[in-house]
Amino acid sequence: MDRTEQFEQHRPRLIAVATRALGSRADAEDAVQEAWLRLDRCDGPPIENPGGWLTRVVGRICIDVLRARTAHPETEFDDVDPIVTDDDGPEDVAVAADAVGLALMVVLDSLKPDERLAFVLHDLFAVPFAEVGAIVGRSPDAAKMAASRARRRVQGGPLPIAERREQRAVVDAFLAAARGGDFEALLRVLDPDLTWTRRTPRGEVVTIGANAVLDAVRRGDPSRIEARRVNVNGSPGILVWGPTGKPVGLMACTVVGGRIVDVVSIIDPARLARMDLPAR
Repeated sequence: MDRTEQFEQHRPRLIAVATRALGSRADAEDAVQEAWLRLDRCDGPPIENPGGWLTRVVGRICIDVLRARTAHPETEFDDVDPIVTDDDGPEDVAVAADAVGLALMVVLDSLKPDERLAFVLHDLFAVPFAEVGAIVGRSPDAAKMAASRARRRVQGGPLPIAERREQRAVVDAFLAAARGGDFEALLRVLDPDLTWTRRTPRGEVVTIGANAVLDAVRRGDPSRIEARRVNVNGSPGILVWGPTGKPVGLMACTVVGGRIVDVVSIIDPARLARMDLPAR
């Protein structure tokens, strides 16, 4: 097997590692491409463990990116692509997805680069602490402590199961009412002072009040789209596909007291196309 075949064999896992570490599919693609360039330039005898070698290289590239972000914090949270997963399986599967999503947001928001990468590599991808330490420039024991600190903060994040179920039920009720054009039912699940943030190719638009959402539902044609509930950064959301089968919108919903109080929508085709989204 030549180097190109070896690399392509490991590419999906490398993309997954970099996406979880950096929070952006675009940044992950760049990191993995840099790893390929380093592999292609590598002289000497064949690499005995290409998967391990590439994981270490990608990990080191990611830690450099994370440290650069810390030194130059111009990257806003809004520019980081959300983690979107299916949310239609059994409760234990959905809970696990929620926990991972929330964990990743905690990592993105508040952890130091070494804590973040140690947590992602070890807890999500089972990389031994000896290798994690080498990647982040720490001893194995120090890497283990960094991951443990991250894990403690992550474990404090997930919502109680009952609250998760309630949030999903509210989003499901919204979807059912929108499909059926039942505006009375929509008003029951939308907070009157709801904040709706739309991120479009032309910029960000923010409106206050449920009427903006109702107007959008009135203008829509449910027969031309498919929408279902998904998990967005550990919270319920909605992914929408258009007539061609391509994603046309992603909504992250915040539910409080049985009503949707905040919606953030991504309706930028280029951004949606680069994201790692569930299949239709």
